[in-house]
Amino acid sequence: MSTLEYYNKKAKEFVTDTVDVTFTEMQDTFLDYIPVGGKILDFGCGSGRDAKYFLSKGYNVDAIDGSVELCKIASDYTGIAVKQMLFEELDAVEEYDGIWACASILHVTKEQLPDIIRKIATATKKNGAVYLSFKYGDFEGVKNGRYFTYLTEESFEDIVHNIPTLMIDKIWITTDVRAGRGDGQWLNLILKKQD
Repeated sequence: MSTLEYYNKKAKEFVTDTVDVTFTEMQDTFLDYIPVGGKILDFGCGSGRDAKYFLSKGYNVDAIDGSVELCKIASDYTGIAVKQMLFEELDAVEEYDGIWACASILHVTKEQLPDIIRKIATATKKNGAVYLSFKYGDFEGVKNGRYFTYLTEESFEDIVHNIPTLMIDKIWITTDVRAGRGDGQWLNLILKKQD
């Protein structure tokens, strides 16, 4: 079963596990970088939790997800049309003040990550911001029916140093906020788009 098949089959269960998680500290840290009313892309929006929060704060939000079933649920939840799209299909050019990729692009291979991050960089306006998060560590492969790429500060820097338009502005590690997952660690990054 592919990662997308997993999310299509388990969409309701996944949404139940994630939609009510309090994530305001991360969301507000990201919004500090975005102009009031700015345009945000929720890149792999899952339940739509974060897109809905950004909308409630007055931001202009586009949301995409690869899973058809999650797009349906997130569209209903957020009140906006969530577009079904694969990460590699992103072709926007300097359209967004910020791109939010929370626990999403960790589902692509380490080999694919540089191209996806380049597409994110291209889609971000000059001086815009990008939030990314990955499970922390050096694992790559299938776990619980989904493909994961875990990263550390060093392995992320190895990827991003070849993308000169993006600079790491903030990097920090957190524990998993979902119930019963407190021992899991996450690598969080905010990148700034350079001129």
